[in-house]
Parts: sequence; structure tokens; C-alpha cells
Amino acid sequence: MPAPLLHTPRLTLRGHVMADLEQLCDLFETDRARYMGGKLPRKEAWRWLASEVGMWDLIGLGSWGIEDKNGSFLGQIGLLHPPHYPETEIGWTLLEHAEGKGYAAEAAGAVLLWAWEQGIETLVSYIDRDNSRSLALAERLGAVHDPDAALPPDEAPEETLVYRHRPDSDGSPEAYA
Repeated sequence: MPAPLLHTPRLTLRGHVMADLEQLCDLFETDRARYMGGKLPRKEAWRWLASEVGMWDLIGLGSWGIEDKNGSFLGQIGLLHPPHYPETEIGWTLLEHAEGKGYAAEAAGAVLLWAWEQGIETLVSYIDRDNSRSLALAERLGAVHDPDAALPPDEAPEETLVYRHRPDSDGSPEAYA
């Protein structure tokens, strides 16, 4: 199953294409990758992207590339549940030039609505405790810190917080539109 196409007023969420790879590889070679598991060489970034694309066929979830109405690639958002994750995660990352414009919230809102429509009842976000922008976004989306949630085995509890998303977490699904 390929990634479904989702639209918001300013964005298109679509399956990744090869043109996304270079920008994501560039991102993973910078210090900004510290919140995504650390810097990755290009070969590992390729494997990372390929696994997120391949998850669509294997489990019906995966990542979307985010682009603006002009077709410019802005980053990615995904619903991820590899075998070592205790729960399905919604995660996001934007390229530096796309930050601070509300794109992540807009994309996350569309993905959350899609997830609830698919019958997913809860999602988590695993967020580095120092990543203030992602923490603020999770809270803006109505997610709440869940200190009792399990972490993937490669996440350190002293470094990673779990935020839980539910369809009724903020009481207004239209907040995502």
C-alpha cells in the first residue's frame, strides 16, 4: 500500500520520492539530527528513509514527504511502528528553512485525523527532553506527557519523553484542520 495523499490548505503530504533523499541526507549530516538519533552517514540515511517508505507495504503505515503548494520539499512526518517500538509513533522533522511557519502543526493535524479515521485509538511521540520545539508542538496538538508509557529499547528514559495523542485529547478535532 503506498502512502495515501493528504492535503491541507498549504501542504501536500505524499509518499517519499528520490528527490527527497539528498535534502534528508544533508539534514542528517548536521547537528540538527541530534533529536533524530544523531548524525548519520549517507548510507545509513538511505536505509532510514527506505525503511520508512517500506513500512507502508509491510504494515500499512510509514512516512510522508511534506511539500508546499509550490512543490518544495519541507520535511517529513510519519506514523511509525517498527517491530522494536512498543506503540505507533507520530514523528515529524522539518528542514531548517521550513521551521517556524506552522507547517509541522498543519501536517501533524492532517496525519492525526487520517489516523483516527483508520481506527487508530492512540499514538505516541518519543521526544528528546531538550527538543523544546517538538515538545511545544505535541502539546499544541493536545498530546499529554505519559510518564508510564514504554520506550523503544534504544531510547534512554532520562533523555526521552513520551507524549500521548488521542482523538479527544484536546476536545476539538477541527483544531487539526
